[in-house]
Amino acid sequence: MSGWSLRVADGPADREACFAVRKEVFVAEQRVPEEIEYDALDAEDAGTVHVLAVRDDGVPLGTGRLLHGPAAADRTGGDLTVGSLGRLAVTRDARGLGIGVALVGAIEDAARERGLRAVDLHAQSHALGFYERLGYVAYGEEYQDAGIPHRSMRRALDG
Repeated sequence: MSGWSLRVADGPADREACFAVRKEVFVAEQRVPEEIEYDALDAEDAGTVHVLAVRDDGVPLGTGRLLHGPAAADRTGGDLTVGSLGRLAVTRDARGLGIGVALVGAIEDAARERGLRAVDLHAQSHALGFYERLGYVAYGEEYQDAGIPHRSMRRALDG
């Protein structure tokens, strides 16, 4: 595989690339119903930050999004100083290249830029170890989301 780069999604083409990765990973691979994969927070004017990893030839490889402010409140216990990382996905062929770690880092950077003190996420239970290695701590009981076991996790942000 050639090299890749990471950027904050800018404009309709980048957003569509993010959605294509999510469709490949969540809808096709994990069988999440398409009607619940996309939501109002994906709208261009929702204030959501989407990050995108692309191969040097432009093929999208991974994505994730940051919710902040009122958009994140129902996911963070109403704490407006906490962002919500979600929809993190890396295509099957791109796994193991460090893209997931880079996406999480970019989302955390975006949270810091917005003055947030922590990031919450709802991790698929099989991915707990990945997030724990990045400093996230699980809390609460396991629950089902789209028929997949999840746990809530949080990481305090430094500086």
